[in-house]
Amino acid sequence: MSFITEINRRRTFGIIAHPDAGKTTLTEKLLLFGGAIQEAGAVKSNKIKKGATSDFMEIERQRGISVATSVLAFEYEGTKINILDTPGHKDFAEDTYRTLTAVDSVIVVVDVAKGVEEQTEKLVEVCRMRNIPMIVFINKMDREGKDAFDLLDEIEQKLGLSVVPMSFPIGMGYDFKGIYNLWEKNINLFSGNSRKNIEETIEISDLQSPEIDKLIGEKPARTLREEVELVEGIYPTFDRDQYLNGHQQPVFFGSALNNFGVRELLDCFIDIAPKPRAKQSEERLVQPDEKDFTGFVFKIHANMDPNHRDRLAFVKIVSGTFERNKPYLHVRNKKKMKFSSPNAFFAEKKEIVDISYPGDIVGLHDTGNFKIGDTLTEGENISYKGIPSFSPEHFRYINNADPLKSKQLFKGIDQLMDEGVAQLFTLELNGRKVIGTVGALQYEVIQYRLEHEYGAKCTYENLNVYKACWVEPTDAKNEEYKEFLRVKQRYLAKDKEDQLVFLADSQFSLQMTQQKYPSIKFHFVSEFK
Repeated sequence: MSFITEINRRRTFGIIAHPDAGKTTLTEKLLLFGGAIQEAGAVKSNKIKKGATSDFMEIERQRGISVATSVLAFEYEGTKINILDTPGHKDFAEDTYRTLTAVDSVIVVVDVAKGVEEQTEKLVEVCRMRNIPMIVFINKMDREGKDAFDLLDEIEQKLGLSVVPMSFPIGMGYDFKGIYNLWEKNINLFSGNSRKNIEETIEISDLQSPEIDKLIGEKPARTLREEVELVEGIYPTFDRDQYLNGHQQPVFFGSALNNFGVRELLDCFIDIAPKPRAKQSEERLVQPDEKDFTGFVFKIHANMDPNHRDRLAFVKIVSGTFERNKPYLHVRNKKKMKFSSPNAFFAEKKEIVDISYPGDIVGLHDTGNFKIGDTLTEGENISYKGIPSFSPEHFRYINNADPLKSKQLFKGIDQLMDEGVAQLFTLELNGRKVIGTVGALQYEVIQYRLEHEYGAKCTYENLNVYKACWVEPTDAKNEEYKEFLRVKQRYLAKDKEDQLVFLADSQFSLQMTQQKYPSIKFHFVSEFK
């Protein structure tokens, strides 16, 4: 296949949602259609002994939540699909924001009973800032929930989207009969039997046909005709360009757990979703069909295999082809590097690949050379915009609980911070280490991983910090700056990039500091140079 054909047959997308909306279950069912796995496991149910494919960290299996973003790829009808399953739990929001830099489109999962939830709003906002094309999947139709029209209104109002239903439910909960597919003009009957892998569809070109009354009963058929007429009257017709520019969002209904409505979503997705898109670097816009390779690290995962202590850097390929054993330039380190065993992810297996194309995600074994946001090229000095670190919400001192293992502890902290699990600040005054996180659950994850992956034990101590503010470097001769460094030394720390950070203990003290030292600039976001 030619280079251009390979690019055109790729679709790379992320799945985002509030926890429990059914994101991981949907990922599993998509893999099932791709023939990548034989039997899908649900996250919570104990009846199915097989855990979800995309949750490989022990702590995820115990809690039934996804903590790390996993990458899964499969082939479906000649299209190569790369899915990035993101954590919905808000304590891991930073990981999700980062992942959104690596996708070309997203599927937003909404729970029919709970509607639009807080985490969905935040994630959709990030997608809208970047004009990422979105498809909405309304899940759990086999349970009682909100009326379809009310839900569509809520999605429009709360998320600020402009929706176009591509399928419409016939009843819901106990009366759920199936789905009418507006995109392909057919009816899909719901049998309630989740053991069936793939359901049959019945072609219906004319909604007035008496056949429908036989299939679903007279009353539901009458309701369906009225609702479809309403849909066609109220909502705009689907326009692919509008969707690709992020101005229109197709909506599907279904039940991922029962494998219902998932095929329609997938078929339409392959048809309309964008192929790998151009990406803006700090120097210029890079097109996927350029012949020179460029790519960037959007995630680092340590210890995917506990026996090997390995770290994988996940690289999204933006342009050109990535070839095994070919030297590439690590732009930040100004070093050429070769990779003898780049991994691709095929459902639950990692395999070594010789060549990868734009849109693909490659895992590179890393001994500590990579940081999130690093760019690899064939020699050109360009760098893709990283994602800034936001000021954490929680701060704690981290203490070593086993003096004999201090080397392991520091190595563990270092590697976990490179992964972007949390942020590390080192106090200028006494060198004590402070860990800042977005959510409190991350402290448990860090403690658990330090113990199980590095054999180090740690304890935490609360620290009263309101916000971490990055201090813009100022002329060292500036008297005001000198005084600030002297007076506030108890509150100063360095982050992992060695940038100066002021840890303000309250909103009031931050305001007073800003007034007292007007020539010093404070930022709530670490600007990546």
